[in-house]
Amino acid sequence: MTTLTVAFCTFKRADRLDKLVTALRAQSCPVPFDILAVNNNSPDDTLAVLDALQKQPGAALRVVTETAPGIVPARNRALDESLDRDILVFIDDDELPHPGFIAAAYDAIVNEGAQCVGGSVEMDFVTHVRPSWLEDDLLGFLAAVDHGPQRFWIKDSSTPIWTANVAYDMQLFRDDPALRFDPRYNRQGASASDSGGGEDVVMLRRLLSLDTKVRYRPDMAVVHSVDAWRLKPGYFLRLHYLAGMRKGLHELPDYPRKLFGVPPFLFGQFARHLYRAAMLYAFNKPGKLRQMMNASHALGLIHGLYKRGHE
Repeated sequence: MTTLTVAFCTFKRADRLDKLVTALRAQSCPVPFDILAVNNNSPDDTLAVLDALQKQPGAALRVVTETAPGIVPARNRALDESLDRDILVFIDDDELPHPGFIAAAYDAIVNEGAQCVGGSVEMDFVTHVRPSWLEDDLLGFLAAVDHGPQRFWIKDSSTPIWTANVAYDMQLFRDDPALRFDPRYNRQGASASDSGGGEDVVMLRRLLSLDTKVRYRPDMAVVHSVDAWRLKPGYFLRLHYLAGMRKGLHELPDYPRKLFGVPPFLFGQFARHLYRAAMLYAFNKPGKLRQMMNASHALGLIHGLYKRGHE
């Protein structure tokens, strides 16, 4: 019989865990499943809440504590704890699953032959009102995923799926012990100052480079509750700055012409983005925040390359 685990990594969100575990236990699946909670050294009463939930009826709840800080050690701990399972499904601790969430993941891997499958992530703006400046093209930076109503095979990262809602055939990780979330893209904490990892983007690109069969299933759906601190322009700017810095530090090539370790064209790129953003803000045009995010990313690239050259 196929074995399946649903895992969530959690840090300082004890107040959400009862709803999440209850919703997971209410899911239907062709095979029995268990739930794995990876506590990332939470300083609140997370362990007490999880202990109480373990005693309640329904799918068994396993609890482990990962003391290394950050989402990457926590996700990798979930992988290691699930190597003896056939399927591992990830959901975040600030989400709730729609009915059919687990069944869709199971169907994609067992019946459609997917090795990785992800689904839609809807935004919940009930608790925190959506700001007027938050345009639709920015929702993806809050982990929203909506690639339409049809299921399809993902061929490149232009239609991404996030670890907010993803499942893996665990044979992938048994066959390749080095296939893990990249610690260079770790992010820690639950505040805007610790945002901007990108570990799931890097994992998706790695899987696609290995010709992994990656599937999109819109019926594998979750609802994501957006924290208030993410609903501020500064979050989006810092997110892009940190993403640029990590790309400059770890991904960009070694350019032959450099000024302070940085290719001169990047300074021009940053200046152009900044000028365009200034014009949009001056005339209060749509897209101004998105353009400023481009400038932040360019500045991050510069910083990352500078750091790389001076390490």
